[in-house]
Amino acid sequence: MNEQAPFTIEQFYKYINLGKLMGGKCKKCGVIHLPPRPLCNKCLSKEFEWVEISQKGKLLTYTIIHVAPPQFEQMAPYAVGIIQLEKGLRIPGMIRDIEHEEIEIGMELTVNFDTSAVPSQWPQWPRYYFKPTHPQ
Repeated sequence: MNEQAPFTIEQFYKYINLGKLMGGKCKKCGVIHLPPRPLCNKCLSKEFEWVEISQKGKLLTYTIIHVAPPQFEQMAPYAVGIIQLEKGLRIPGMIRDIEHEEIEIGMELTVNFDTSAVPSQWPQWPRYYFKPTHPQ
């Protein structure tokens, strides 16, 4: 990529569609923002570069959603957690490919990429989710 892609949520999801988890690294102070944003919350710089983020992390906390918003009702019950990636980055995501009873705080998870058919009133963005790094 010769030209720098914009630091927008739309571009973040374009990378997700390519199977890449990308963050915005501030060129001034080095803080990485995930998802990216147009202004560094540490030094207020607007100069960023895209960096690829590790796709492995550990589960910090989670919940099981039983009563879902209308656009996700067909998926309920489903697990959503906060995953800590390398360099202290945290990101929320669904947890799949594991029985809910087997989910444990601290377990190792890996990002996977997917598209999902949800009703048309919801944005049709590519999706990421987490699954156990080691089969249970």
